[in-house]
Amino acid sequence: MRLNEVVYTDAKPVDGYGPGFFRIGGDVYEGASVVLPSGIAPWGGFEDAQTMIDAADAIDVVFIGTGAEIAYIPAEFRKALEDAGLGVEVMSSPTACRTYNVVLSEGRRVGLALLPV
Repeated sequence: MRLNEVVYTDAKPVDGYGPGFFRIGGDVYEGASVVLPSGIAPWGGFEDAQTMIDAADAIDVVFIGTGAEIAYIPAEFRKALEDAGLGVEVMSSPTACRTYNVVLSEGRRVGLALLPV
């Protein structure tokens, strides 16, 4: 089997997660977090679409991690993101972390918003 090293350029992958935290690019972030090309910040949850809308010129799709299990997101939250031209993919936070890392390693323009597990 041939293994290739994954290169993320200057982007920060999700290294791990646990109860109430995420390890992103080697640093630990407590609570809900958003990962965008501009950096990593606390996220206000489904009431905070603006953080991702402000990054719409730098990303094409945002993965929304809904915690330990996949859950529906509020329709108005999804609509605000889609109206800004963003693709929205909803999944559990562990799945969102893994998917984000894969897509990021491909050099794609992606954002990540996570609720803790």
